[in-house]
Amino acid sequence: MNALFVVNKPIAISSNHFLNRIKRKYPTKKAGFSGTLDPFASGCLIIALGNYTKLFNYISKSPKIYEATMWIGAKSESGDNENISEIEILNPLDLKTIELAKNSLLGKISYTPPKFSAKNIDGTRAYKLARAGVEFELKKEEMEIFSCEIMHYRHPFLTFKISVDEGSYIRSYAQILAKKLGVNATLSSLKRLSEGKFKFENEKFLNPLDFIDLKTNEYLGDLKDIESGKKLEYTSFKKCEDGIYLIKFDKFFSIIEIKDQTVSYRLNKVELC
Repeated sequence: MNALFVVNKPIAISSNHFLNRIKRKYPTKKAGFSGTLDPFASGCLIIALGNYTKLFNYISKSPKIYEATMWIGAKSESGDNENISEIEILNPLDLKTIELAKNSLLGKISYTPPKFSAKNIDGTRAYKLARAGVEFELKKEEMEIFSCEIMHYRHPFLTFKISVDEGSYIRSYAQILAKKLGVNATLSSLKRLSEGKFKFENEKFLNPLDFIDLKTNEYLGDLKDIESGKKLEYTSFKKCEDGIYLIKFDKFFSIIEIKDQTVSYRLNKVELC
């Protein structure tokens, strides 16, 4: 069974555990997801079944759009509503000051991912190590903020919608914004609304050809060559330049790479459902 769709992950469950639920729901043993959501977060999670699990490297998942709520005055080691160690009652902030601070963070910014995250540390999720009290360090990374809109502010809760590139951590962004404002803050909720063109539509099965982010090419030879996995000549394609290409047929598609006048299969004969 091949399928590509979006699920709405609930809070308080890891992406892996939720995937196990999906595997029991649909008749397949082979399933995967792209774009891990931490247990604290909910929302859009891209699921692939069968041979479509091989497509994650070829689909566009940017920008990622989230809706998040900051709890101003609360302090948490994990940057969310768990592990809250301190709550300070603060006077409301000026909305113009908040707007100036969040506008100053547009573009590329440097950050350190939260220790309570799904980052992989030698085969173990960072949040598991953090909960176990294991000491470790995460390297600084870069994220790009495309846009950020204040949805509403009812002190001490500030809700915003933010559009970012892949690999961004909204909890880290919230900590940076809080520092700009001179306060402690933590996220009280986080929901991913979409990833690229992917959004939750009641687990509707999607056509992968609508989401694969590759240039198309045309094979000029015999269709049976590709069906049988035969070695192909680069001159048998309409476009002969080096690159990775999507080759579409009526009932299946293939992904090939042309490099130095040599053709190799990245994925061959993936059936359309």
